[in-house]
Amino acid sequence: MKSFPFNSKTIILFFLTLLTGLLAGVFFTWTNAITPGIGRLNDVGYLQAFQHMNNTILNPLFYIVIIGPLLLSFIAVFINKENGGFIFRLICATAIIYFLGVFIVTILGNIPLNDMLDKTNLEGISLEDAKSLREKFETKWNNLHLIRTLSSSTSFILLILVCLFRNNNHGNKQY
Repeated sequence: MKSFPFNSKTIILFFLTLLTGLLAGVFFTWTNAITPGIGRLNDVGYLQAFQHMNNTILNPLFYIVIIGPLLLSFIAVFINKENGGFIFRLICATAIIYFLGVFIVTILGNIPLNDMLDKTNLEGISLEDAKSLREKFETKWNNLHLIRTLSSSTSFILLILVCLFRNNNHGNKQY
């Protein structure tokens, strides 16, 4: 009977890379197309669109895609710590960048802004109040989201490097 060709490190790395890539793609799409597109709407339309999108994206699949890399990156650090070396340092960098640039920025920055917007009843909001709310929300949210986009993309690139170097050094225990 043949043994399974992949070990737990490979499986963890696969899912870590996949989920990080998916999130980087989602964040890139928001940065590149969604926020510029809805940015062209009037204040009330912008706020309504953002409320609807925030409520739609909060679903189990999105939670897996955003929390999965956080958990898997720290598992990858733990299960690779005995190897040390370049690959281990790349995995550590990935975990730190993702934790600070995606998770912490989301928790401390984007979620409070989303909550502020979500708590606002936009039915019958005055044009002045809509303009004021948008001014408090849009630029700050977009800037924080850019950090998340760059951080998730950087993490994804580092994981691709891990996969490439790990494959080239498969027999070398220093990865």
